[in-house]
Amino acid sequence: MTRPIALVGPTATGKSDLALELAARLDGEIVNTDAMQLYRGMDIGTAKLPVAARRGVPHHLLDVLDVTETASVAAYQRDARAAVDAIRRRERTPIAVGGSGLYVQALLDDLAFPGTDPAVRDRLADELAEVGPAALHDRLAAVDPSAAASILRSNGRRIVRALEVVEITGRPYTASLPRPGRPRHDAVLVGLDRDTDVLDARIEQRVDAMLAAGLVDEVRALEARGLRAGETASRAVGYREILETAPDDGADGLVEARRRIVVATRRLVRRQRSWFRRDDRVRWFDAASPTLVDEVLTLVRAPS
Repeated sequence: MTRPIALVGPTATGKSDLALELAARLDGEIVNTDAMQLYRGMDIGTAKLPVAARRGVPHHLLDVLDVTETASVAAYQRDARAAVDAIRRRERTPIAVGGSGLYVQALLDDLAFPGTDPAVRDRLADELAEVGPAALHDRLAAVDPSAAASILRSNGRRIVRALEVVEITGRPYTASLPRPGRPRHDAVLVGLDRDTDVLDARIEQRVDAMLAAGLVDEVRALEARGLRAGETASRAVGYREILETAPDDGADGLVEARRRIVVATRRLVRRQRSWFRRDDRVRWFDAASPTLVDEVLTLVRAPS
């Protein structure tokens, strides 16, 4: 067993493939740190590895939520930490893989999250349904201008959460957000990235492959299971754009949906780069290097 490993970086760089290679060499088990891969049935659009492609490597924190459930970083933190602790008790190597920055941080660092009050949350959610996100955003701007400036007027879920935290803590939402704490594990953080032009091309190829594999049918099947009502799942890149495409829009609608998925994925890449680049613990590697696996193995096997 080596130290826990976290593979981070932008989507479409090849983290899943590297994780399997490392798991084979280090007697590892994989812990998902992609918020959208928590959802059952969200397979094609999240690039979730099919069971047959996992090479017998155990994977944890996949397919644990229905699309109507709201993902909670605090709940994820509890379950992912338990998974890592269990892997270490088996004297195997935990390999955390994914591009959801706050989920990675919640697993690796001692973070405390603001609590929640179901009564307050439900009341604000009812108001959101009644008056819309813009009105609640105006209210947030009056009590916490900094939070309002960082949250889109259309993002009702985050506006409600910010107002809830302000109400139950009496403090600004931004002051209540988790801050980096001391690391819980002596983890090795491995960052993967690629040349921007190359990654842009890979994103287009990935989106085309997802559409060819049946992404539209997957979204429509999940829609029948309540995807539109899911506060978290319905916002996933790929799923949101298909949901906003009417079934009778035909080929033109699909072309537009593809374009919007590509654009949204590139925006996601920029956010992921910004998040992970500010963590100076991350050692960055060129995902296109022919000796990538050996380079990473040298790092993780080095004395701490």
